[in-house]
Amino acid sequence: MRRELLRSLIAVVVLTILLGLIYPLVMTGLSQVVFPGRANGSLITQNGQVIGSRLIAQDFRKPVIGKNGKPETSDGKPVLAADPAYFQPRPSTQTSYAANASSFTNLGPNSTVARDTFKSNLDAYLKLEQRYDAGLTAARVPIDAVTSSASGVDPEISVANADIQAHRIAAVRRLPMNEVMKLINNNTDGRFLAVLGEPGVNVLDLNLALDRATGGSR
Repeated sequence: MRRELLRSLIAVVVLTILLGLIYPLVMTGLSQVVFPGRANGSLITQNGQVIGSRLIAQDFRKPVIGKNGKPETSDGKPVLAADPAYFQPRPSTQTSYAANASSFTNLGPNSTVARDTFKSNLDAYLKLEQRYDAGLTAARVPIDAVTSSASGVDPEISVANADIQAHRIAAVRRLPMNEVMKLINNNTDGRFLAVLGEPGVNVLDLNLALDRATGGSR
């Protein structure tokens, strides 16, 4: 019995050192050498400051200003609306794009809450985009434009979603449509290994490229 306990204790200590210390340190060192950017979170810097990550969506809304010239509030929180000068990411109903609280609604297909949420998102999307694309109908709206991802912070939107928003961006930014489409193409990630998944447009990368093309942040 004593011998078995000693062997067990030695095994725990050895495996703890091997898998709890040595292995993580070796993998961390290798990742820092081979792909340091990804290992550190795919951070994006501007003027020496970290402004985001390619892996996490950001909120491109702005406060709604009331008739009194002050930001409107609801339940003590500022009311936000999509900034028409920027491409908008997928909705983030649960987390408001908070990277430290990613989650999804977990609502089933028969949920009235899910139905009402998607209907509200669809109405808001059409209200924002139809002004610039008169032929836009609910049937043409891609599903990612009205539903949140499993994490609530998906950094990409579909190419179809970006193409619809391009009409608004071209009008608000006063850019030729072909230039906006070129920016979308340049910031579209292809399928993984050329066969898995669907192409996606990184919204943060695209909006940064848009700012550079128009002479700075709006």
